[in-house]
Amino acid sequence: MRFEPRPFTEPVSFRCEFCVDCCRGRHVYLTLKDIEKIARRGHDPQDFVTFSVEGDKIRFVLNMREWDLGCIFHDPETGKCRIHNANPLICKIYPFMVSRKPLGVEGERPLHYRSQTLWLYYDDSCPGINAGDPETTITPEEIAELGLEFEKELGKTDVEGFARLLDELER
Repeated sequence: MRFEPRPFTEPVSFRCEFCVDCCRGRHVYLTLKDIEKIARRGHDPQDFVTFSVEGDKIRFVLNMREWDLGCIFHDPETGKCRIHNANPLICKIYPFMVSRKPLGVEGERPLHYRSQTLWLYYDDSCPGINAGDPETTITPEEIAELGLEFEKELGKTDVEGFARLLDELER
């Protein structure tokens, strides 16, 4: 399923319905902190990290299963994440999205947060948004904070840092 952006300007209730759409067919970008956190819980980066070349950048991406393009940490029987307590930052953001520019979606408006101008969206195709009997309520500010953290950490993630991390993990 494709991301169907809707402006995220007010808090929304949320409960994961384990539909697994977020765990299939998506590039899950990893930061060095994500890789380290997962590795320190006993997972070898060689088993879960792959690379994506985007222009002049090399991005680190979570591996997918070949047979269904699902995340290798997704349990297809339960629909749950096997590393939920260490899941990547981008997984904590989804089904939301943080952008530095408007997408042209009706009703969007900027959020001014920590001296930054951001546009926030949620995936209207996610059944957990505004689900009955919600687990939590999520605010735009919470997602903005995660988005800024992801942007900062992704900017610090490079091949040299990955090599240093692998050396550190081997000790």
